[in-house]
Formats: sequence, structure tokens, C-alpha cells
Amino acid sequence: MRTMQSYDVIIIGGGPGGMTAAIYAARARLRTLLIEKLFPGGQLMISDHIENYPGFASGISGPELSAAMHEQAEKFGMETLLAEVESVDFSGVEKIIRTSEGERRAPTVVIATGATARRLGVPGENELRGRGVSYCATCDGAFFKDKDLAVVGGGDTAVEDSVFLTRYARKVTIIHRRDQFRAAKIIQERALSNPKIEVRWNSVVERICGNHDVQAVALRNVVTNEKSEMPVDGVFVLIGADPDLAYLGGALETDENGYIVTDENMAASVPGVFVAGDIRRKSLRQIVTACADGAIAAWAAEKYIEALH
Repeated sequence: MRTMQSYDVIIIGGGPGGMTAAIYAARARLRTLLIEKLFPGGQLMISDHIENYPGFASGISGPELSAAMHEQAEKFGMETLLAEVESVDFSGVEKIIRTSEGERRAPTVVIATGATARRLGVPGENELRGRGVSYCATCDGAFFKDKDLAVVGGGDTAVEDSVFLTRYARKVTIIHRRDQFRAAKIIQERALSNPKIEVRWNSVVERICGNHDVQAVALRNVVTNEKSEMPVDGVFVLIGADPDLAYLGGALETDENGYIVTDENMAASVPGVFVAGDIRRKSLRQIVTACADGAIAAWAAEKYIEALH
């Protein structure tokens, strides 16, 4: 007999991957608990307009999409616990999740706590986020047709996404604190040969300027200490992301960047633990791919539970 603190599947993280897993698990008549420390939605809650999620030709706001997903999962019987996960114990068949609201147990767990884009931490960044400041070129590039953009970063993602942004932008300026990129050579060659791309070497952003929308970036050359202001319509901060997995205490295998390693069925290195969304090692991090991960993870969790009986 399962107690009131015991479930068939516990999902940690209420973003699109976690909520899709909850929809599929609850619909399969598994007793399902979704644990989210703030409010369901994750990074959807800071997305003003989403136009690349299937089925919404005119777009939809992140909070609207989040509310619809959460309502759908609750309709099938999912329970929600607003609490912070403090630690886990995956050593037994019954997995133990310790939270700020007590322990919860289940034979299967879906990890879906995502990854947080690194911030510059400069004045104007938070105030103009979603109004010209973005952390995802694939998500927001199409909003900047014929605009002048700045991309901050020098790794593979920053340089490759700068090339991607030239499909829409009039001009893309890459701002990099060093005198050479860290990106792969072939990616560098594509960017440096693109007539729409310029590079500000040895430069850092000290402020993002604008009233209601981004209007400029204040730069400083780290070699000469010279300061300047460059007019732009948008700033893409692409300096990496950090997976949110401190609470796991090293319980699962991760890659060199800290992302959890899974197989094609979203199974992690511990039997009964599955992973969905941006926290997983993968090539594309989007809402739709997180949802796909969540569906597969819930299906795999259901099969795992069936095998136990």
C-alpha cells in the first residue's frame, strides 16, 4: 500500500518537460507528483511571446502555455508540491526525495529541473530582458528582422548562433573579451567570412542601455580601457548555461559540462530515474524538445513500473 507521501512517479521540475511528463504519467493512471520550488512553468514564465511551438500560428505567451499545460496535467490527476528539493537517495528501489516540505517516495523519478542561462550581471540586463535582451537565438532571432544585433560570447554556441542570426538581422556584432574565439575552427571560418558579421575583440559589455527596449550597449576595451557606446536593437547573451542539479549530489552520471547522460529512452545511470529537458545532454534545447523528452520519460517510467510487478 502506498502512503500519502508515496507515489508511482515523482517529477522534479515544472517546466515544459516536467509538465509533459506529468500529463503522460497521470493519464496512464500513475499516481504522479510534480515538485516545483517556485511556480510551474520554469523559463516559460519569462517568455513574452512564443511563435515556434506547434499549433499556435499567431504565437502564445509563456505564462499562457504554462497554465494550459499545468491545467491539463491536473485534469488527469497530477498533484503539485511547491517545495525545494534538498537532496535525493536513489540507492533503493524506492527513491527518496527530501524537500523543504518533507520526504516523498516513488519507484520512478523524472528529473526536469532544466539549465539556467548565464547572465552578464550588468546594469540594464534584467530590466530589458524580453525587450531586446535574449538568451536564445533560435527562440527569438525571428523577432529582429532587419535589426542591428550584438552577440556576447566566443564559444561554439555564440559564434554559430551569430551566423544563424544573420538570416534575420541587418548586422551582427560579436563582442568577445579575448582576441580569439574558443569556437571550433570551422564555425569561426563561417562567421568571419560572413559579410553581415563584425567582431569587437578584447571587449566587454558594461551596460545595456535603453528605456523600454534595448537601444545600445556600453563597451570597454580590456586592453586599452577605452570606452564606447554601440547602438543596437537587441543583445543575445550566449556565454553558456549551468544545469540545475546541485541537489542530486553526484547521484547520476553527467558529461564534462555537467549535463545528465541518458539513453534514447531518457533513462539515466540509475535504474528508475529518467530525465527530460534542458538538464539532459542533447543537441537542441527548445520547448518542443523538452516536451518530447517528457513524453518519452513518462512512457519509460510506466514500463519500468510494470516490470517491477
